[in-house]
Amino acid sequence: MSDRPLHQQVPLFALVGVAATVTHLAVALGGREAAGLSPLAANLAGYLAAVGISYLGNARLTFRRRAWQGGQFARFLTVSLLGLGLTQALTWLLVMRLSWPFWAGLAVVAAAVPAMSFGLSRLWAFRPPRPGG
Repeated sequence: MSDRPLHQQVPLFALVGVAATVTHLAVALGGREAAGLSPLAANLAGYLAAVGISYLGNARLTFRRRAWQGGQFARFLTVSLLGLGLTQALTWLLVMRLSWPFWAGLAVVAAAVPAMSFGLSRLWAFRPPRPGG
């Protein structure tokens, strides 16, 4: 598979991100409102629901990689867990410490994490395979 140029990757990454984010938000808000989960538990449930959409969508659509190529999933998981750490930290700070509404904390998360994730995904997690390996 050949690489897509940056001007094609960005909107595709955004499309996959929207699908994963909508899933994340729906599960997190549902877990919080319907199941009474704590903000951190609700956010974790949302993350777990969205991570597969993000990996497969970005591997196949955005970066045109085989789904299980080399150490790609481990690199993706590292980037994803960094994103999860950032979402949990922001949720803790904004919602639990500063008493923001849960939806407002999630809005900050939805704006802050994607840029970091795209940069690390493009440069490291889904980097092109090295010649001969």
